Amino acid sequence: MDARYVPDHLVLSVVVGSRAYGLETEESDIDRRGVFVAPTRLFWRLTKPPTHVEGPLPEQFSWEVERFCALALEANPTILECLWSPMVERTTPAGEELLAIRDAFLSERANRTFVGYADAQFRRLDPGRPRWKQAMHMIRLLLSGLHLARHGEPLVRMDAHRDRLLAVRRGELPWQEVERWRSELTARFRGGGVLPAEPDRRRVEDYLARTRQAAL
Repeated sequence: MDARYVPDHLVLSVVVGSRAYGLETEESDIDRRGVFVAPTRLFWRLTKPPTHVEGPLPEQFSWEVERFCALALEANPTILECLWSPMVERTTPAGEELLAIRDAFLSERANRTFVGYADAQFRRLDPGRPRWKQAMHMIRLLLSGLHLARHGEPLVRMDAHRDRLLAVRRGELPWQEVERWRSELTARFRGGGVLPAEPDRRRVEDYLARTRQAAL
């Protein structure tokens, strides 16, 4: 039953993951993330529309617009990187407006979430038998978040860091060097940045109100 929301009500679909980062290999999947707008009248029922839907394509995952906005306001790294993906496959007027207000979701909370997500990945790694792909994405997340703190948008394309990141993925860098790189990046987050203290919730709520009205 949930399958009808995607693609029927999809307003934005982007490619994320290694292909968006410029870190793909021949074996890389195409990871798609999207935003759908459930018809407004469905929210008047006791059973509400889903907050997210998997599929129907392989490696495809989509959020209902309100859930997506709530996660973006919390500076969820995955969500924020969706808004800056260089690979937009589908967009409607509602999707274009969502991209147009993407800076409204930004706040200093992103400094904590990007570092926190990277630290969580790091704690799951065993230095004796590291999962090198996970280690690469830990570093990539820190690079993306640091660029966001300094320049006001996450760094999605990793072209400038591609060779070194792929060397991490192949296990060609000593673990001590990976740890040192991580420590250096984490320390640079303490230098402040350009992000506002709080997101612009009013702009986001106005967008949601217009989107719900249009979906009546």
